[in-house]
Amino acid sequence: MTPDLDALAQQIIYAAEGATRYLVALAGPPGAGKSYRSAQLCDAINQRLPGQAELVPMDGYHFDNAVLGEQQVLVKGAPHTFDVEGLRCDLERIRQGAHPVAVPVFDRPLDLARAGGRLITLEQRIVIVEGNYLLLDRSPWRELRPLFDWTLFLDVDDVVLIDRLINRWLEMGQDRTGALERTHHKDMLNAQLVKSCCLTPDQRWR
Repeated sequence: MTPDLDALAQQIIYAAEGATRYLVALAGPPGAGKSYRSAQLCDAINQRLPGQAELVPMDGYHFDNAVLGEQQVLVKGAPHTFDVEGLRCDLERIRQGAHPVAVPVFDRPLDLARAGGRLITLEQRIVIVEGNYLLLDRSPWRELRPLFDWTLFLDVDDVVLIDRLINRWLEMGQDRTGALERTHHKDMLNAQLVKSCCLTPDQRWR
């Protein structure tokens, strides 16, 4: 089933009725449009329930370039380049709903995460978490699954992903050769992993 935006927003609102906290995971490969779609979904929920929905981006938990350099990581954005334990701890705190929780936000133009870039307040009881590996069927990522009340996977064909990723790198100042290199030898490697090693989502979204 592939719901439209309004139907999905209404579905989540209905499912979250009476819940102190309701966590939704939106997973998908690089270039699928997770940031854009999750923002749309959050806005659609807030139009109906003002101030009750917020986003937690997985990319905020990316290790800093200095750390990755020390570890000689070759494929940035791969599963092992994220602080999964930090993400898990923050999601547990969000679920508890005892205090506001500050979460990091990734600044793509600066290529770094800003600590405490967003605050999840007690009023924001519907929290949408978006990122590549939220449904990855590998430890320690699979241990995140029990923290989510509902899971979505954003399905996008490879040809569309490649076009979007090349354009993303070009817009960030890469030349054509660099954009192709990063798309095919970094992003699409991660995309194939996300697609081929994914826990079954509650719903797919195209």
